[in-house]
Amino acid sequence: MEPIVLILLLIYVLIILISILEVTSLSVAALIGALLTAWFGIQYGSFSYQEALGFVDFRLLLLLIGTMIVVEVAKRGGVFNVLALYAIKFSGGHPGRLFVAICVVAALVSMFLSDPTAMLLVAAATVTITKLLNYDPKPYFLSAAIMINLGGTSTLIGSVPNMIIGIDAGLSFLDFIYLLGICEIMLWALTILALYLVFKSRLGEKKELPEYNPKEGIKDKKVFYRSAFVLIILIALFLTFDTIGVGPEAVALGCGILVLLLSRVDPASIFKELDWETVFFIAGFMFIIGGLESTRFLSEISVQLFQFAGGSSLIATQMMLWVSGVSSVVVDNIAVALTFTPIISAQALSGLNLNAVWSALILGTNLGGATTPFSGAVMMMAIGTLKREKITVKFGDFAKIGILTSLIQLGFSSFYLALRFGLIGM
Repeated sequence: MEPIVLILLLIYVLIILISILEVTSLSVAALIGALLTAWFGIQYGSFSYQEALGFVDFRLLLLLIGTMIVVEVAKRGGVFNVLALYAIKFSGGHPGRLFVAICVVAALVSMFLSDPTAMLLVAAATVTITKLLNYDPKPYFLSAAIMINLGGTSTLIGSVPNMIIGIDAGLSFLDFIYLLGICEIMLWALTILALYLVFKSRLGEKKELPEYNPKEGIKDKKVFYRSAFVLIILIALFLTFDTIGVGPEAVALGCGILVLLLSRVDPASIFKELDWETVFFIAGFMFIIGGLESTRFLSEISVQLFQFAGGSSLIATQMMLWVSGVSSVVVDNIAVALTFTPIISAQALSGLNLNAVWSALILGTNLGGATTPFSGAVMMMAIGTLKREKITVKFGDFAKIGILTSLIQLGFSSFYLALRFGLIGM
């Protein structure tokens, strides 16, 4: 192993440990790691200064910031408060019904919006609901985050790794649903059941609800209707942005500017409330992963693993599922998708069932992304949002739930892939 590879691996492990032990804040830990990665990487010639500038995906950061602005103004206008009151009314004060409803809605939203966007929207509504009912927000919020991660698995636009894999594999929106739709439905049911059994005792007690009109709580109707209007535009454009020739980050930033213009709220107060810690944490973490990726260490390992399959579609598929799934636990799943897609593409003439292998990669990169607080952007954002509400989630507490649900999901996926593609004996 080359010295720079060992150094960058040690930096990665060090930052994870600092974050787990809470020696400093998540953002500072990630930025320290980014600084060390840049210094050693450039000094050892692993990458140049210009190449390092490309490690951070500024499109993702602009997407987050633009969406945060829209969500914050909508929150000020009472949009999420009204939605929360309707959700409470629908549940009839029954915590179990409310829990299932939040999980299903979180997964549905994530099917059509990027995971970070879905997290921002669902988080605002979930925090409001639990505050109004005086419930412990952790079970509802963490379950919603896990379901958001799961919900985007079966659609092309559901997650960034899916977009990367879909483009490389030539899979359309309908191809994703055709290959993984049934698996997704079963995974929803199994995951919600597991989460409900884990959190049942912490969901709260059934409450008798008084008669009320959710709209009566609107304080500023002008801000409410205008922010709701922009929020609807944001969601609609996210579903159709590929037809208008711009990226989702342009849509989010454009809608952020529009809602500030129409609502007339003080921009400084909105900017102050944005979750900047999560933005800087994600930026720093992307830089660390980018530096490690530049050494080709991950690519070399993945090539050797693929050769181990020996021409068996069953072994190749199961190996791809579990290796990408486990890798996504400790490495950002975007980096995992970028690492494996060219390797699978190179197997076009190998005789392997590539639809099965591509499906395994899709499932692995997505399902492994909710195992720990550091497995993906959604989990980082979830922990950051709870922290803003002065709620602390320990690494071990989250990992217990994440490991359980990830093992259930990956285990069922193994069974599904073997049956769906007729791989037994291949």
